[in-house]
Amino acid sequence: MSTKEIHGLFGDEEVLLTSAKKLVSKGVHVKDVFSPFPIHGIDPVIGVPPTRLHIAGFIYGIVGLCLSLFMMWFTLIMDWPMNIGGKPNFSLLENLPAFVPIAFEMTVFCAAHGMAVTYLIRNTTYPGKKNWNPDLRTTDDKFLIQINLDENSVSGEEIEAILKETGAEEITQK
Repeated sequence: MSTKEIHGLFGDEEVLLTSAKKLVSKGVHVKDVFSPFPIHGIDPVIGVPPTRLHIAGFIYGIVGLCLSLFMMWFTLIMDWPMNIGGKPNFSLLENLPAFVPIAFEMTVFCAAHGMAVTYLIRNTTYPGKKNWNPDLRTTDDKFLIQINLDENSVSGEEIEAILKETGAEEITQK
């Protein structure tokens, strides 16, 4: 099933942002925006919900903390207790000050790597993935707004008129 799309190409991110605001105020649903760098404030304008990656990062950090404490408890207290520097070797709580740096590093390690892997999986970014960018100039210095005509009740001519009025350099219909 092929869908008709309108692509508006812009040379400045502020012009694209004002164009997106005008389109949304007229009832146009913007499918996506492509840019060489993140545009501050575009997500709420085009209706992208806030990410929950920070919640996943917190969970990954807690898992890392628990894994590190379990590893240190098992290896240094249960399995192979050793008296190193006069530290007691029969309780996790008595050794906790010595375990803090290791626990902190493992928490940060698991949170960072877990969030990176979650981000790549969620965005389906993996080696060998085909490029789905509609215009390669958006990876250098241009900004593109993508509008799906099947998702909008506003006609294509009205959308093109709004894009021209708000400063689109190039408008293509595919």
